[in-house]
Amino acid sequence: MKDKYDVVLLGAGIMSATLAVLLHETNPSLTMLIVEGLGKPALESSAALNNAGTGHSGFCELNYTKLNKGKVDITKAIEVNKAFLQSKEFWRKLIVAGHITNDFINEVPHISFVTGCENSYHLQLRHTEMQKNHLFSDMEFTRDFDTITEWAPLLTEGRNPTEYVAATRVVRGTDVDYGNLTRQLMKYVSTFADVQYNTQVTRVEQLFGWNVKIDDNIWIGVKHIFVGAGGNALTILQNSEIKEIEGYGGFPVSGQWLVCTNRDTVAKHSAKVYGKASVGAPPMSVPHLDTRIINGEKQLIFGPYAGFSTKFLKTGSRWDLFASIRLKNIGVMLKSALGNFSLTKYLITEVLKGKRAKFRTLKQYYPDAVKSDWKLIQAGQRVQVIKNDNGKATIEFGTEVVGSSDGTIIGLLGASPGASTAVHIMVDVIRKMQLPVNEGDKKIEDVVNTNIDEDYFRHLEEFWKYNCKNKFGSTE
Repeated sequence: MKDKYDVVLLGAGIMSATLAVLLHETNPSLTMLIVEGLGKPALESSAALNNAGTGHSGFCELNYTKLNKGKVDITKAIEVNKAFLQSKEFWRKLIVAGHITNDFINEVPHISFVTGCENSYHLQLRHTEMQKNHLFSDMEFTRDFDTITEWAPLLTEGRNPTEYVAATRVVRGTDVDYGNLTRQLMKYVSTFADVQYNTQVTRVEQLFGWNVKIDDNIWIGVKHIFVGAGGNALTILQNSEIKEIEGYGGFPVSGQWLVCTNRDTVAKHSAKVYGKASVGAPPMSVPHLDTRIINGEKQLIFGPYAGFSTKFLKTGSRWDLFASIRLKNIGVMLKSALGNFSLTKYLITEVLKGKRAKFRTLKQYYPDAVKSDWKLIQAGQRVQVIKNDNGKATIEFGTEVVGSSDGTIIGLLGASPGASTAVHIMVDVIRKMQLPVNEGDKKIEDVVNTNIDEDYFRHLEEFWKYNCKNKFGSTE
């Protein structure tokens, strides 16, 4: 390590890796240091079984399309889809340049599945509205039991054929192994930046510029800091004492998956099937019967089941939540606890569920599931943003960029749909960083296509048609 850097990035997950590459592409002369507390990259939120793994496109996530007075608002789905397209364009350029390979992304159809007459009607309304937009024009809708069997046979095995069911499908949906992608990106990053693993940042303070203390004995001077430390980003930003973080709190949510151990069952299912979230459930708890390709191996998981832990990281401390409570945010934390009773009730109910109760939820999607074929594992840890919104304490279930007014320290708070929209978020971070531009440096618009029109969308999807691996839903 040097004793001074232009940029220090805290955390070696998908966000820091993406930002480092974007910074290098725009300004190759920048000196950068990435500091990671664990021994390898992508061991926390970016790890394959710690996140959703879905290339979030708005195809199947019903919580991105709200129904209000008989009308479906698809604004959020469009925003998420366009942000994911930016990520796909960025990855395309890196693949063409030979910096990464395409074995992190697979074509896996995205399906929304509901039961009951009312839910079926709402799904049809959603399909009708979404088909009007070119981003979703190839979405299929069916109420036919046999068609759903063809799309995803586990959904109908053991189900009464007279039950009212409905589904939509987009064949060109994707599964993304963000752990694989992050490791590839960090390998590329290590060719132009310094990377330190098993290294803890113990203090961040501002004195004639920013200074970062590492492992309690090394001080490094730095012009700009990016805090991409997952749930721990809140604590680090608080310790920096910037006024912009005052009033922010964090609400940790843990999770669990049921993982199928029967290889014959895994082979039958090749789709990401998303359903409706329970009342009061956080968005990352939308149930899905999910095909994953992790390190090249096909897996089948169901969940996630939400839980509560006071840790801010999976490898964190049970004191994390309590250590984040300050005089400036205790008021909004208390208001949030009192004003989100349905969420609190939902989490208590989930925590008290045993494996038998969790298995009953799985059988709503796979009626013929055999309990002995599934094992329960721990998923990732998320910290949702708590903030004061016009006098009301709210819990934000997205991602939020928070930093100093001069852009010298920027952090990322929140969770879903983070990894899928990493490029879009990091473009925002770079703009807020206000880095000085040297002659010959590229503008971020020259590196990331921020305006993917319909023609370019077709061109981009054509590229991925031939570059996504394992086309499980292809009829060609």
